[in-house]
Order: sequence, then structure tokens, then C-alpha cells
Amino acid sequence: MFGVFGALAPPVHAAEPGGDAAIQQHTINANGVDLHYLQSGRGSGTPVVLLHGYAESSHMWLPLMAQLGDKRTVIAPDLRGAGGSAITQSGYDKKTMAQDIHALVQTLGYRKINIVGHDIGLMVAYAYAAQYPDEVESVTLMDAFLPGVGDWQQVWLLRDKWHFNFYGDTPEKLVKGRERTYFEHFWNDFAADPKHSVPEAARQRYAANYARPGRMRAGFEFFRAFPQDAEDFAALAKHPLPMPMLVLAGEKASGNFLIDQARLVATNVQGVIVKGSGHWLMEEAPGQTIPAIVHFINAPSQPVGAE
Repeated sequence: MFGVFGALAPPVHAAEPGGDAAIQQHTINANGVDLHYLQSGRGSGTPVVLLHGYAESSHMWLPLMAQLGDKRTVIAPDLRGAGGSAITQSGYDKKTMAQDIHALVQTLGYRKINIVGHDIGLMVAYAYAAQYPDEVESVTLMDAFLPGVGDWQQVWLLRDKWHFNFYGDTPEKLVKGRERTYFEHFWNDFAADPKHSVPEAARQRYAANYARPGRMRAGFEFFRAFPQDAEDFAALAKHPLPMPMLVLAGEKASGNFLIDQARLVATNVQGVIVKGSGHWLMEEAPGQTIPAIVHFINAPSQPVGAE
């Protein structure tokens, strides 16, 4: 299978307890886009695909990858335009981004997957499951919302909806050289406690990555595509998803909103409120979030409770 890989970067090592096995980095052309991804794990279990959100990259998943890889392959791609993946001029609607991930999965030789998404990544995860329902064993959605579903304009971050329309030449010029300042708004204001949000080393990593030429524009495109996403998701929602779906939502963030949305698009939904957490579930509440996801992936029909 290694013959289909593009450039192979040096191994990344997860610095989590019990997670000292190398996590490999690869780049592969999928759907006409060079996608960078992390891969770890082995075993006969259905593979897991992990999709990051805005202001982060595949790096956010390292602690979870260390816990999932004992039974199955785990793949964490960078979405188009983010991390180490290629920047494109268009294609930032979530249906197209889901097609990127589907092409990656198909090229690697997997037919069925479990899919997990946080923030923008949950929109891509939903679009993947809705377009390829027979190829998805389970779906996990983590704290944000689904454009076009229910009363989606009343999302929990209503006070911060300015950034949905913050794109184009002027925003790019305003943010250039101030990427860290811009992202601090998200990392701090969307957290229950800014001191227990995205850690400093990760902040430096993400800010430096998005500061590379064209990266901020690409990230803004995630939001520019929301009107198209809303139209697409409203149509996709007419066919409810049958596979098990887990929804994890921060008590101090989206709360029940995303859980209620999920029940409009799927018939088998488990909703879990992550106590005391804001939007950044993996960083703010790993002790609740990681066990809940691992339990659900390993036994999707059994109830999950964030502990």
C-alpha cells in the first residue's frame, strides 16, 4: 500500500501516556488535492477518520490517536487549505471537502469507516456520512453546528457571528502578521476557562501554520461557504442517517443545540454534554471526551456517558 503515498515526512511521536508509538505522516493526492494526514494503529477493526476544525489541524488528535490505535487504523487528515494540505482556489463547501476525504479513504483501500469531526470537521463528517451512508459505521460530531439544519442561525456563538462574514482582501490585510491575536479570540473566548484551553505549544504551532502564505485566506473560505453548506445540508437532511451517531457538546458552549440538530438528521443519536467544558473538548476536557469517543467507536450500540 505504501506505493500510493506521496512524500513521507519524519515520524511524529505522541507525547501522551502510553502513546509513544510513532505516528506516521503522509501526503497523498485525493480528489485532485494533495492531502497531508497522520496515520497510526493496526488491527482488523473498522478504521477511524478524525477531522479537525478551524484554528487547529490534525495535530489536535494525537492524544486520541494514541488511545484508538490498538484495534484499528486511525487516520487524521488536514482538511484542504489547512495544516500541511494543499490550498485550492475553491472547493471549501463541506460536501466537496467530504469528497476529498472519501477519495483519500478509497485510495488507501478502505471501504467502511468510523468518522469523527470537531467544529468545521463535524460539518465535513456529516457531509461524508450523508453522501456515503453505506460506507460509514458510526459518526461522532463534536461541538459546533450544522448549517441549514433547524434554527441554525441561533447557534450558541451568535454574539460572535461576525467572523462568519470576515473574509476577503481587507480581513486578510488586517490579520496579516496578527494571526495569533486573531486566533486568541477563538481559543480564549470559546473556552470555559482560557487558562485551560488550547495549550501554548499548540497555539504557537497553529498560528505559525496559518500564517504561511494563503493559509488565512483558505481558512476564511470555510466560512464563506456557509450559505452553500446550508443549502446542501437542508437537502441532505431530508434523508435521515441510520448509523449510530454520538454528539459531544460542551456544557459552556453549544450545549443541547447540536444534539437537537443531530436528531433532525439522524435516527440513532446519543447526546452527551461534556461538563464544565467550552468548545475545545479535546483540550479542555480530555478526561471526559477521549473515553467517550473510544467507548463509542468500540461499542456504538452501548450508551455513552462522559465520565
